[in-house]
Amino acid sequence: MKRIFLVLLILYICVSCVEVLDKYPLDEITEETYWKSSTDLELYINQFYPSLRGVQNYFNLDEHSDNLKPSSLSSVLNGTRSVPATGGGWNWSNIREINYFLENIDMVTSGDKASIDQFKGEGYFFRAYFYFEKVKQFGDVPWLDKVLNIDSEELYGTRIARNVIVDHIIDDLDIAIDFLKERSQIGTNRINKESALALKSRVCLYEGTWEKYHAGTNFGVQGSNANNYLEMAAEAAGELISEGNLSLYSTNNPGEDYYHLFNRTDLTGNEEAILVMSVDPGLELGHWTWTYLNGTRGRATGLTKSLVQSYLDIEGHPITISEIYKGDNTLTQVVENRDPRLKQTMWVPGQVQIASDPPLIFEYPVLHQGAMDGATTGYMIRKGGTTDPEQNTGTSSDNYGATDAMVFRYGEALLNYAEAKAELGNITQADLDKSVNLLRARVGMPAMDVNVGFTDPDWNFPSLSPIINEIRRERRIELALEGFRLDDLLRWAAADEIIQGKRWKGARFIMGISFPQIEDLIADLPVDEDNYIDRYITYIPNGFGFDETRDYLYPLPTTELSLNENLEQNPNW
Repeated sequence: MKRIFLVLLILYICVSCVEVLDKYPLDEITEETYWKSSTDLELYINQFYPSLRGVQNYFNLDEHSDNLKPSSLSSVLNGTRSVPATGGGWNWSNIREINYFLENIDMVTSGDKASIDQFKGEGYFFRAYFYFEKVKQFGDVPWLDKVLNIDSEELYGTRIARNVIVDHIIDDLDIAIDFLKERSQIGTNRINKESALALKSRVCLYEGTWEKYHAGTNFGVQGSNANNYLEMAAEAAGELISEGNLSLYSTNNPGEDYYHLFNRTDLTGNEEAILVMSVDPGLELGHWTWTYLNGTRGRATGLTKSLVQSYLDIEGHPITISEIYKGDNTLTQVVENRDPRLKQTMWVPGQVQIASDPPLIFEYPVLHQGAMDGATTGYMIRKGGTTDPEQNTGTSSDNYGATDAMVFRYGEALLNYAEAKAELGNITQADLDKSVNLLRARVGMPAMDVNVGFTDPDWNFPSLSPIINEIRRERRIELALEGFRLDDLLRWAAADEIIQGKRWKGARFIMGISFPQIEDLIADLPVDEDNYIDRYITYIPNGFGFDETRDYLYPLPTTELSLNENLEQNPNW
């Protein structure tokens, strides 16, 4: 039986779901009875592993971006979130429990030092991870690095500037890097040194670009030093590159390797995997990814026209200037002569959908299904799916997907490196060749040139350099549907270019050509003046209402503001 990443045999005495104002249940667990061995440390720290982002919420996250169009409007994109009374992400129980762990770990005397150091490193990693999520949501937050009780003055403290919090996060990650074992020593099912370096590159890239592109706005940082974070992002990702312990998954099959990277039932030995979320459906540790991919059971979504059109042609040119692009009147036509990742990300007629006997062959999207069961755009998700019949049967109550998920993969680190170098303005061809161009080589695409060599009239960011535009395009394509896109749009302050006043559209629908098999069932499909599926046309005729003076951050709950008069609400909430 394969090793289980999510260990659920955790004593409830270790996992009290408390808010920051509650006392820790010391009548149930005491330092004298619990903190004895490295096994105690492992049992305690295992409770935090399910919090790591895996395949379960890849698609959930990208539905709040321009990559996917779910059946219902995103309140984040549409600017319709409200200020909550409680909750809303302002929950500090995980951080409190990590602080409790770190305060007690040195009491353990039984177990080898390497194991104790490993779990200590995991503790610092998780505190950094949880704090990064807080910064992304709220910006300035309190810094709490010890267990508080009801009398602690810190309960009524102020929020600390986001860059100061990020500096604390980096400090925690540096400590974690020193304590954690390498991937070669401990594998991919536990947090390793490479995981901490990958997270450091992610955090520093986020903060560096946030401070650069939000400068002078409500969300700017006083005394910002964006380049400092960008340099640290490049350094952390560069260390992963230079160590030589990681490589991209490839079987020299550019037409299938990218697809198969995301549908494997065991990623633990995968050369690209840094940290993996393994699952065991027998223990109900799994996911329902198939509800997004099948189109006939329980989750309606679809790739957007914007995402599909961002893929280059096979000669490395955007479709706006391509001489070999065939158009988009049909699904088959839209992928012809395009970056091979496109047909490994979306279903195209003729592909085997389920390897049953006889096999189920994809013919057309289920545009005729109901609001919660159909394909919203005609571009149906293939990435992350599997043809295994055992993972494409049943209902959400009795069938779990068994494909492992990448929490951190080398491909992201390569993109982080290239983007950081480009934002610093010192990227070279050698930098591209050891980062982005490795990703392109896997799928048989031409290498990116540091001078780019063309102008795309549809660049999303025409005020920025060609190389930044193309690295952002590469990031969108390579990491599509992996949950990064909303974070990217927010840190780039890209609402005015990408979100405001826009509606996500789908495939072109021309009667008698596009979907003749089902056109009698979808004759009333809403389309725009150019015949692209436009399901939001009556709901948001003027496009999304994202407010760039408010919606880049979450609001603090009103109860917390009442309890602590030193807290201030985020801008314009």
